[in-house]
Amino acid sequence: MMLEFRNPIHVVVKDTNEEGFAIYVRDNGTFENDVWCVVLKDKGIIRHYLSNQIVVYQNLTFGIKK
Repeated sequence: MMLEFRNPIHVVVKDTNEEGFAIYVRDNGTFENDVWCVVLKDKGIIRHYLSNQIVVYQNLTFGIKK
């Protein structure tokens, strides 16, 4: 199953600290990481990352701070 976001989610790639926007996520099943499609902010390059490779940048609604 795939979920496309109406409003992209601002994320950070853990290893490189690059910022980007998640535009959709694909479910890989119960025992696997989901695959996130991220557009990198500085370069505009589209990359796919597993759930454990990215974090949400900031979301004050849910109390997530930089």
